[in-house]
Amino acid sequence: MVEIDVTCHLEGFRRFLVNSTCRSFIPESYLRDSEVFPEKEMDPGSIYIEAADKVTLKKIRDITFINAQDILGIIYTSKSGNTKLKWRQTRGPIGRLTGDASANSLVNLSMARIITPQEVEEIMRNAGSGRHERMEQQISEPGASGQEPGYAESGQTAAEILGMEPEERREEADETE
Repeated sequence: MVEIDVTCHLEGFRRFLVNSTCRSFIPESYLRDSEVFPEKEMDPGSIYIEAADKVTLKKIRDITFINAQDILGIIYTSKSGNTKLKWRQTRGPIGRLTGDASANSLVNLSMARIITPQEVEEIMRNAGSGRHERMEQQISEPGASGQEPGYAESGQTAAEILGMEPEERREEADETE
């Protein structure tokens, strides 16, 4: 478990929610609409969207898709209960994301471009020492350092994001050397 305390854009957290809960069955039109969010009321796992205006669009499986505007906060708990995150609006679409995240959620946060794969790798390296890691970060403008950060590409596996190779690939590489 890693304690998260980062500033992020609402759209990034929306991408995280979709990747974590409904990526395989969300309608394409909902995926492209930045005002459509997944919401889930049942245990295990839940997503609650606190917004000034929200309208239910459609329920698919255990996810209710809503159109939400003026979002003030989002509370997410994973099915396993290992991840508990809260996003709170600070100014406009920017908010503070806090809570505890599992290794799987770290990968999903990376795929949503909230944290970088390098940060995930560092956290996972430190996790081997048994320490409870605290992840803090401030949002920066894209390209502020003169180059785009190395974010996860859609379709990348966790092993690719973390820079690891599956065991059989490593063994094959050893045999050819």
